[in-house]
Amino acid sequence: MNLKNFRFDLDDEGVATLTWDMQDRSMNVITEEVMNELELVIRHVVSDQAVKGCVVISAKPDFSGGADLGMLEASSHRFAETAAVKGEEIARQEFFDGTRRLSLIYRELETSGKPWVAAIDGICLGGAFELALACHHRLVTDNPKTRVGLPEVKVGLFPGAGGTQRVIRLMPTGDALQMLFKGEQLKANAAKAMGLVHEVVPKAELHEKARAWIIAGNKGVAPWDDPKFKPPSGRVYSPTGMMIWPAANAIYRRETQDNYPAAKAILHAAFEGLQLPMDLALRVESRWFAHILGTKEARAMIRSLFVSMGELNKGARRPKAEPRVEIKKVGIIGAGFMGASIAYVSALNGLDVVLLDRTLEAADKGKMHSHKLMSEQIAKGRAKTADRDALLAHITPGDDYAVLSDCDLVIEAVFEDRAVKADTIRKAEAAMKPGTIFASNTSTLPITSLAENFSRPADFVGIHFFSPVERMMLVEVIKGAKTGDRALATALDFIRILRKTPIVVNDSRGFYANRCVLNYVREGHLMFMEGVPAAMVENVARMAGMPVGPLSLNDEVALALAWKILQATKADLGAGAVDPAQEQLLDALVNKHGRLGRKNGKGFYDYPEKGAKRLWDGLADLQTVTLDPDTLDVDEMKQRFLVTQALEAARTVEEGVVVDPREADVGSILGFGFAPFTGGTLSYIDGMGVREFVLLCDHLAKRHGPRFKPCDLLLDMAAKKETFYGRLLAAKAAA
Repeated sequence: MNLKNFRFDLDDEGVATLTWDMQDRSMNVITEEVMNELELVIRHVVSDQAVKGCVVISAKPDFSGGADLGMLEASSHRFAETAAVKGEEIARQEFFDGTRRLSLIYRELETSGKPWVAAIDGICLGGAFELALACHHRLVTDNPKTRVGLPEVKVGLFPGAGGTQRVIRLMPTGDALQMLFKGEQLKANAAKAMGLVHEVVPKAELHEKARAWIIAGNKGVAPWDDPKFKPPSGRVYSPTGMMIWPAANAIYRRETQDNYPAAKAILHAAFEGLQLPMDLALRVESRWFAHILGTKEARAMIRSLFVSMGELNKGARRPKAEPRVEIKKVGIIGAGFMGASIAYVSALNGLDVVLLDRTLEAADKGKMHSHKLMSEQIAKGRAKTADRDALLAHITPGDDYAVLSDCDLVIEAVFEDRAVKADTIRKAEAAMKPGTIFASNTSTLPITSLAENFSRPADFVGIHFFSPVERMMLVEVIKGAKTGDRALATALDFIRILRKTPIVVNDSRGFYANRCVLNYVREGHLMFMEGVPAAMVENVARMAGMPVGPLSLNDEVALALAWKILQATKADLGAGAVDPAQEQLLDALVNKHGRLGRKNGKGFYDYPEKGAKRLWDGLADLQTVTLDPDTLDVDEMKQRFLVTQALEAARTVEEGVVVDPREADVGSILGFGFAPFTGGTLSYIDGMGVREFVLLCDHLAKRHGPRFKPCDLLLDMAAKKETFYGRLLAAKAAA
């Protein structure tokens, strides 16, 4: 066999080992070529009488990340091309056949008559885990990094190579649906407890244990191919089934608000497939998979959350001429919540950190934040005491700026006040070694003005982390007017060490993410002041696809901070720059009632020490008008929440703050949770059509005020029938 991506070896006992090792990739992925070779190997195993069975293993640190989603994205483009040439009916058949091919290959393996064993170490996700599920025996190592799972729903898809049908036959129905809906990565022991793998073994014994299972004479027959097989939860139409499926449908609607076609397809495929023999069930799954792959939601999510995010993570915006920057030691000024959190993620990724504050006591307190976070991981079984000790050894607290003298990068995370930051910047520069890059973790203050306090503005850059730093994957890098390529490259190399996703934006008040999310919060405030019940404001926002309501979000970031931002904006730009209704609301909450947000237990919500948060009983007294919820247009309210953010994103493009739609989309989803099913703020506009979006803006502007007026860029794009991504492709082609 002529194999490029695999090695095939047969030992003296008749056990074949298929080693997956793609030479041109750091991780194995499923491509057209891989499918061709896998099909060739399966047929060779079947036809060669000397082969008793086959072990599938990887030569790389991870088994496989799954299918190359770029291949799936390309299949959608081929459909359009084929439809134009051969007609839509032929195109649909070819599209279905193409998207079903992997499922058929796995079924051929499963019914080959010979035993197959998946020997998994490291990551095994998506289509790769579907390969494992098609094997007759599955072993995983006790390596802490070993994970298995089917995360396709997170990029708008669902497991389409047999995953839904095999999982629903291996696990109780409710557990299987929950796993498929969440798309989580499972540790080895959890996967075994759920019945998805058979054994957890030491890494050194993986291959031998897999061989032994075949040598022992175990048969190559899947449980569902036994005529006596019964699903764990019994038949769909049974008393047990009728307790499961109505509840599953209700949970699906509660969790997705019917915004995610892939999640609905999982329900369909599982419900319909359980009533059919395996081959027909797989065909049903394939029909749903082809349908979902053709939806605008899947196309948008694949583009933003896989293709674009992958490109940004690999340095799409990094200055190509700048050599890789070696960062070993980071100085962080300000040991408050944000600074301490940056110290934690830096140390977690192997960097030495000096954590500086006005007093050693404050700096020590900042270090204890890392102790607390690691202790929580230990309590959950995700880390060991030795891991905590090793991380804490990377963090050195201090109260003297002299500790910054040997740092490769210095970041200030002090109080959001111009005077405080200016003083910090000047003191830091005096202690830093020549040429060291300085970064500000400001969330709103323009980088250009802050850089005026630094004698080398070319070496000054903004690095805006989102809270909580340890969980938020986005980092916003801000270029000031004089920020140089070396500073930008250093910031991006630092973020890559932290394994977070960067977006690069040009300087402006609020940069990109905060401008959009503040519009979202403002819209919630204004709806409330119009007389919409607070609970409805929150619920409709979630129905629109936002992860949390605007009032709850405002509590999290602090109402006191929102008030300060409003007053700073008013001072800098004039009274016309703020909405009087919003100012009235925040003034009442913060200044009259002392409700500062979650941190003092009082905001839009009350936060009792025990029990869940609940909306404050006094909110209704702040409304001068009360509207009847039954008379409100819920669809228009949902549009207001999404349009206000997307429109602000378009304005940032018009102003040159954002220059790449990939960053606007990825940043909006990772940074503030903009409805992921849309693909992000600019994909939301492109998906609707710019002309249609402009018409919607005009409608909302007439109903709710000039804040919805479309910007000149959108009007120009609508007239020219352009899209944001079309402009990006045109710019790339011109370059």
